[in-house]
Amino acid sequence: MAKVIVTAALTGGGSTPSMSPYLPITPQQLADEAVRAYEAGAAIAHVHVRNSETGQPCSNLEYFREIATKVKSKCNIVICFTTGGTPEMTVAERARVVAELNPELATFNAGSMNFGIFPGAEGINEYKYNWEKPHLLNSENSIFPNTFRTLREFSQMFAQTNTKPELEVYDSGMIHNLAYLVQKGYLKKPLHIQFVLGTMGGLPATVNNLNFLYHSARETLGEFTWSTCAIGRFQFPMCTVAMIMGGNTRVGMEDNLYVSKGVLAKSNAELVEKMVRILREFGNEPACPDEARKILGLKGLDQVNY
Repeated sequence: MAKVIVTAALTGGGSTPSMSPYLPITPQQLADEAVRAYEAGAAIAHVHVRNSETGQPCSNLEYFREIATKVKSKCNIVICFTTGGTPEMTVAERARVVAELNPELATFNAGSMNFGIFPGAEGINEYKYNWEKPHLLNSENSIFPNTFRTLREFSQMFAQTNTKPELEVYDSGMIHNLAYLVQKGYLKKPLHIQFVLGTMGGLPATVNNLNFLYHSARETLGEFTWSTCAIGRFQFPMCTVAMIMGGNTRVGMEDNLYVSKGVLAKSNAELVEKMVRILREFGNEPACPDEARKILGLKGLDQVNY
C-alpha cells in the first residue's frame, strides 16, 4: 500500500472573490481551511495570503505568521508557503516569508514565464471588488520573473534557513535551470519537484506532457520526489495519473474551484476528500504529515520560526 502525499493549495492568487463565494480570504478562514484539509487527509497546506478586507493577493508577513501559528496550535500539517506572489511584488517581498519564518517547505519557481489569468475575466459579469478585473486583465501584458540571479538568491536563502524548496516546473526548460543550480551547488539533492500543468504560459495539462516532464527530469536530474498539480477541470485527471505513476498530488481552490462539473467546492476539504477517495480506489492511502516529512526529508516543525 503506497502512501501518497496530498497537498491542499488553499487560495492562490489567480482566483478572485467574484469567482466563488467560498474562496477563503482572511487569516482565520485560511487557518480553518488548512485544519479542515488536514482532517480530510491532506499532509501539506500550501498557503498564499490575501488582504482581509478586499481579498486581493498580498505578501503581508503577519498574515502568514498568524495563519501558521493558528494551524500549528491545532494540528501538525506541513505548511508550504508561497514565494510566487504576484507580478506587482518585488523579489524581496516574495522571499521574505522564508527569511523570517524559516518554514519546513516553500515554493521555488524554476524559471520566468508568461502567466496569463486574463481569460478568467471572460466569465464574470459583475465584480465584487474594483481590483479584480484589472488584476486579471493586466496579466495579458506581464511576465512572472524568475531570473538566474533570483534563482541563485532564492537558493541561498532556502539553504540558510534549511527550508526545503518545492521546485515548481511549468515547462521543460525549467528542468535545465534546476540542473544548472545543482551543478553550481546552489541546490542540494535530493530534490522535490512539482510539475504544474495547464497554466496559460506553461505546458498544457495532458498525460503526454506529464510523462515528458517526468522522464526529462529523470534523465537530467536523476532521482527525486515529485508531485503534480493542474488547473481547472484537469485537476483530478492529472493528479490521478500522477498517483498511478508513483507521484504525489496537489488539489485545492488555488487551482480549481469546482468539486465536479458545475458544482463549486464549498471548501478545500471537499477537494481533498475527493482525491483521497480516488487514491484509495487504487489501493493507496494518504500520507500523514509526519510521513510526508520523512518522504521529503523535512527538518521538522520544531525548527520553524512561528
